[in-house]
Amino acid sequence: MHQKQIISAGKSLSEADKALILIHGREGNAQNIMGLSQQLNVANYALFAPQATNNTWYPLSFLAPIRQNEPWLSSAISILSDLVAEINQAGIHSSNIYFVGFSQGACLTLEFVTRHARSWGGVVAFTGGLIGDQLDTENYKGDFAGTQIFIGTSDPDLHVPVERVKATTKLLQSLNANVIEKIYPNMGHTIIQDEIDQVNELIFK
Repeated sequence: MHQKQIISAGKSLSEADKALILIHGREGNAQNIMGLSQQLNVANYALFAPQATNNTWYPLSFLAPIRQNEPWLSSAISILSDLVAEINQAGIHSSNIYFVGFSQGACLTLEFVTRHARSWGGVVAFTGGLIGDQLDTENYKGDFAGTQIFIGTSDPDLHVPVERVKATTKLLQSLNANVIEKIYPNMGHTIIQDEIDQVNELIFK
């Protein structure tokens, strides 16, 4: 199970009217992903980056049956739920809470926001998809109410099949998300400048 460790930067919750939660990938860390915020238009946001225990949110591939990634996955989701509740209590509405995740962090980001679909500020998934060997629509409830969600990925990608990205987009759209899906030929498992430019223009405008 994850210990609760969260680093913060940017404005304090009492000064900010927007918050960004950044979620690192497998073998990454909170510090790395926080560094990414310097390339995003988030100067006036309160910034938070949770740290996974042993630098991984769940042990197996995101395409494994969900029960095989438990209790880690549920523990990771509850860390995000608690963090969102804390930000809400400080007076920042969910429609002003944004998410950015990379790789395993992108999968966790998508899984969290889709299990709690509502009007979020915006969601960025750099290379990820919804979690599980199959997508269990029972897990996903709510209405994104037009929330903008950017998903960028490589075709092919070592860890994330393009088919899962497309299935994810479709499911998000069925819950009224406004999805921008960008598939880059042979980009590799990374984040490129074009993705940064897109999300700055579409989400952090």
